[in-house]
Amino acid sequence: MKLGWRVMCLIAFSFALAVSGWGQTGSNHQTADSQKTEKPGKKTRGPGKEMGKGGEDIGKGVAKGTGDLGKGTAGGIGNLAHGNIGGAGASVGKGVGGLGKNVTVGTGKGLGKVGKGIGGEFKKLGRKSNAKKQAG
Repeated sequence: MKLGWRVMCLIAFSFALAVSGWGQTGSNHQTADSQKTEKPGKKTRGPGKEMGKGGEDIGKGVAKGTGDLGKGTAGGIGNLAHGNIGGAGASVGKGVGGLGKNVTVGTGKGLGKVGKGIGGEFKKLGRKSNAKKQAG
């Protein structure tokens, strides 16, 4: 009896998904928003702004990680207050893990942007020196 009920639920769920898919619009349907003219190219940030955004990403990662560490520490203190030593260790460990993850992700993103900005600065210097060579 349970197997029959599961099969009926699976069939009903599949049918519901199929019906909802039929109601979707096709990819060739154009709306008023998609008929607007798009800009030909995206303006890129300068090297200085790119490095600034990298520093911002590093700061965000550290802030999020510190928040995770604080939550884990608070949870651990609460668990210790209730006598749950294992739960306290798990909470603090989770907070430390969140700190490590967010700091490394933020630092990785930030250093990538800083590196891109430094490369842009070198590219600018190269263009200036080439222009001086051609002028002189």
